[in-house]
Amino acid sequence: MTNNDKNFGMEEGMSNDDDRHQCTCGKGLTRRQFLTSAGAGALVVAASGHLGKEREASAAVIKSGEGNKITLLINGKRFHMLVEPRWSLLYVLREELGFTGTKEGCGRGECGACTVVIDNVPRYSCMTLAVEAEGVEITTVEGLMRGEELGPVQKAFVEHDALQCGYCTPGQIMSVEGLLRKEPHPTIEQIRQGVSGNLCRCGAYTHIFEAAKRAVELKHGGVL
Repeated sequence: MTNNDKNFGMEEGMSNDDDRHQCTCGKGLTRRQFLTSAGAGALVVAASGHLGKEREASAAVIKSGEGNKITLLINGKRFHMLVEPRWSLLYVLREELGFTGTKEGCGRGECGACTVVIDNVPRYSCMTLAVEAEGVEITTVEGLMRGEELGPVQKAFVEHDALQCGYCTPGQIMSVEGLLRKEPHPTIEQIRQGVSGNLCRCGAYTHIFEAAKRAVELKHGGVL
């Protein structure tokens, strides 16, 4: 056997004495190659663990017990609160303040069940952060009542049976309320457009349109 034959498969610079340190720690790997690759792998794992901790630290928006102090004006009353920046207005209304007339449907601005009126404009409360709502006037479906008496839009919905399951009804009412605050005498097309952001799975749209027209009358003393 020639020297070239004996040196076949050895790393460049490896002496014949190093031949005894070869092992089968992985097919085609020498002991030196195996230890080198294992060490590199350990460094990758250690680095990824360190980066993971950095990501966790940067992802911590607030600590437990901390939050933003805000004041919300809801249905004519002021509420001083401590809220987390991520809380939606819908969550605060329902879970923190008990205004459960505002319903949670899709939670992503598609169904309109959570509609409230903010500064006379209908808005999805699920898509509005509570901290955004400071300094504005918020009206929920409860705020349309006068004591135990229903407001004009609520009465109109009852009169025209503009509901079936009723889950979308608070949002429909608030959209009509917002429309009538902007346009006291809307056309049927304006009514259709006004409630176009509210879905009714029961399909009571014809009754909803009639209720909106009746609400116009009730808001003007029962006559146009």
